[in-house]
Amino acid sequence: MKQIEVKRLSCRQVKAADIPDLFKTEQVVYHRIETIDWPVDYPYCPRVEFAIAHKSDAILLHYRVEEDGARAVSGADLGPVWEDSCCEFFVSPDDRGGYYNLECNCIGTVLLCNGQAREGRTAAPTAVLGQIDRWASFGRVPFGMKRGAQTWELSLAVPVSSFFRHEIKNLAGLSMRANFYKCGDRTPRPHFLSWNPIDLPSPDFHCPDFFGQISFL
Repeated sequence: MKQIEVKRLSCRQVKAADIPDLFKTEQVVYHRIETIDWPVDYPYCPRVEFAIAHKSDAILLHYRVEEDGARAVSGADLGPVWEDSCCEFFVSPDDRGGYYNLECNCIGTVLLCNGQAREGRTAAPTAVLGQIDRWASFGRVPFGMKRGAQTWELSLAVPVSSFFRHEIKNLAGLSMRANFYKCGDRTPRPHFLSWNPIDLPSPDFHCPDFFGQISFL
């Protein structure tokens, strides 16, 4: 099982657009999302890396992607962002309250739900979604499909209120189970990559048994 120690940054207000430069200044470590869990049917592996840090009351994420073609059709939150060029963060704060799937396409459209399994999930309220700050190098407007080699970045500032079925005030000292994914069901080259490996016969990211561990310093 992979593990990450999530660095705490001593800053108050952080906009998503500032995260790339902040991470560079703070020397936050990047990790690859490169496990091809289903190589026979989905062998394509774009180059994807992410970094994660926190500021006690918010998780900060930055993704950097190089892929063959990019898709951005979903422009409204809670839509099918996984069909687009999409980066995902699944996290379980504890053993009781289920896990959250935070999925975001390459223009910053977000899907956030909570539940114990793939079925029967509860979507985040609109007010919760509105508190997640997003920055995307492609901008925020749907563009359909971009062909050929594409390079893009995505940053998210995710307040603790995003864990809408939990009462988390301070991340420092907490440990959670989590996994990071890159997918694109309807991109020019469909793919399903994970940070921590998944041992299942067909693509399925809703599998907390295969989450790694993140510890907030």
